[in-house]
Amino acid sequence: MSRWRFVLNVCRFVVFLGLISGLMYMRVDHIYRSAVALVGLLILEFFQRKVAPPKRLQPFLKPLYNDKTMAILGIFIAVHVSLVNVPFTTIDLFHKEWTNADIISHFLGGLTVWVIVAEVLNEISKTCGFSERQIIFYSFVIMLVLGVGWEITERLSESKISYIRESLGNKARDLLMDTLGALLGVYMVKAGEFPFKLSR
Repeated sequence: MSRWRFVLNVCRFVVFLGLISGLMYMRVDHIYRSAVALVGLLILEFFQRKVAPPKRLQPFLKPLYNDKTMAILGIFIAVHVSLVNVPFTTIDLFHKEWTNADIISHFLGGLTVWVIVAEVLNEISKTCGFSERQIIFYSFVIMLVLGVGWEITERLSESKISYIRESLGNKARDLLMDTLGALLGVYMVKAGEFPFKLSR
């Protein structure tokens, strides 16, 4: 087993602890959140072991078959779920006890989204001829569009979820953290060729 598969398995275990905690305290929201996250992380294993992607879809599915990229995704999911549902407690740092905890999730989320999008574009560039600069730029644009879309969705959901109330300043901070996470991704890919090597 590669070290990155091991990291992904540790992430699955952390999410599993969140599920157990939700069951212990019968917190339906925690059970649902942890179960969805765990199933998502287990589906990755199924795809990697059992599904050979059609050639036409290979560029889009490339991140699913890269253990390093999936380890980054796993870390993001495990941290996010643990912030919302601290294992073996009823604490929700993300929404209630420490509402600034979302800066961690946004940072890791920006990193994860940028890395996945960049890896897809990197694969597409092998036939479309994107330059390194274009891959980085387009990945940033897509990441920011998704980030803004997420913030709009959160804003619209505030009337439905009583404990979610975020100011415009908070929204701007979230987007800043998304961007900083993505910048870390750029550094990792360019300086360390991790989790993939940019096409030249």
